[in-house]
Amino acid sequence: MVEIIIAALGGLTLGAFVVFFIKRYQDETKKRSAGIESERIINKAKSDAAKIEKESKNKAKDFETRARKNVEQEIQKQKSKLKQQEGQLERKLKDVEDHYKKQVDEHEKTLQGLKEKDEKLNQSDLKLKDQERKILSHIEELKQKLQNVASMTEQEAKKELMRAIEDEAKAESVKIISKIEEQARIEADKKARRITAQAMARYAGEYTSERTVSVLELPSDEMKGKIIGREGRNIRTLESLCGVDIIIDDTPESVVVSSFDPIRREVAKRTLEKLMEDGRVHPARIEEVVDKVQVEMNKVIREDGEKACVELGIPNLHVELLKAVGSLKYRSTHLQNAYVQAMEVGYISGLLASEMGANIKLARRAGLLHNVGLAVDHSTEGNFCSVGAEFAKKFNEPEVVVESIRCVLGEEKTQGLIPLIVQTAYLLSTSRPGSRRPNMENFIQRMFDLESIGNSFEGVVKTFAVQAGREVKVLVEAAKVTEDQSLLLTRDIIKKIEREMPYSGAVQVSVIRETRSVEYAR
Repeated sequence: MVEIIIAALGGLTLGAFVVFFIKRYQDETKKRSAGIESERIINKAKSDAAKIEKESKNKAKDFETRARKNVEQEIQKQKSKLKQQEGQLERKLKDVEDHYKKQVDEHEKTLQGLKEKDEKLNQSDLKLKDQERKILSHIEELKQKLQNVASMTEQEAKKELMRAIEDEAKAESVKIISKIEEQARIEADKKARRITAQAMARYAGEYTSERTVSVLELPSDEMKGKIIGREGRNIRTLESLCGVDIIIDDTPESVVVSSFDPIRREVAKRTLEKLMEDGRVHPARIEEVVDKVQVEMNKVIREDGEKACVELGIPNLHVELLKAVGSLKYRSTHLQNAYVQAMEVGYISGLLASEMGANIKLARRAGLLHNVGLAVDHSTEGNFCSVGAEFAKKFNEPEVVVESIRCVLGEEKTQGLIPLIVQTAYLLSTSRPGSRRPNMENFIQRMFDLESIGNSFEGVVKTFAVQAGREVKVLVEAAKVTEDQSLLLTRDIIKKIEREMPYSGAVQVSVIRETRSVEYAR
């Protein structure tokens, strides 16, 4: 048993060694294969790492190249932007320098002007001081004179001195007032023109509607339809041929013919009257009637001109002047018919010429043609006097007639007798009570009030209101009113007229001072 046990133990021991060595051999084998595998893995990892490193280096180089390129582009952009900003700054700097130079120049000019003003002020100051010295010296002289008068007390001397100073101050003030009045007159003339133009523009409605339209009575309202025609053909033809506006409204049995030209208005009116008599109204008929009426109007106008020449005894008047005189019958001035006024001025001019021994025929001729400029077309510039003078000169009228027409308003001075006669006749025609429709009682009261105002001042001998109250002549005593005081008196009278007669219009005040020396030989 022991042997068996020992054999068994020996077998077990041998088996254990065998198993151990086999196990160890397997372990060694596994270790070698594991080492080989790990070495293979390590080599593969190294290979992959080298590949990755190579790729990363290539990518890093590409990134670096792109980054460098982007940075260079950005730097280039920044450089160009800096150059633009630098250019803008240079331009602004140049503008600032130019503005600075301009301001410096202006300041220098201003400084120069101030220096000149300072010099002028210094000169004025010196003049004032010189005047002050002269006045003080004059006062001292007066004081010395007063002291030399033994019969004069101190109070009387003071009063005499004050009176002398007051007279001297008044004389100086009169000169200053005259200058101020002249400047005020110039400014007032400018403002008066503007105000007059505005007033005419605002108030022209009623007057122009009265003087620029003609109302034509119709036999019935059916004629309105005929005048208008199909689609307005008749009225358009009539307006275009006559140069007027025809107004057809709800007013029963009447139409209105409107135009600034009275001749055109009369032609249109007569044309409508003939068309209503005939009853046929169409464009061809209208054209035919307009031609006939224009021929008739020219004939009538010339006959009216010849009639005026025959009545006034004026021979050899040019045909165009005859037509102009005849056309005055359809115009108005100062609410008078221009044709009637022309004949009236012609008659008055002839009467004045006969009284003064002047040429009656020339005076009548000039009087008849004095307002011929009213008949001349508006395309000629100037007032009716200058336009009429040029129109008469064009047709070889005598120089005295041309001068009379040009000077009829008194705006141009003349020494000729006939021009003065025509000017007087025009004033008589336009200024007489009734020519402009004033009330006679108001007119007489106005003249009386103007004369009363002049007579109310001390030193006034007599006051005369002439030219329909547009001029006041004041005669004063030379002993009581000096030349300087006459200027002050004129201002005082003007102020009183403005205060007591606010609606008197433009009134010219003339103070007349006459010195007479009278002696008797015995």
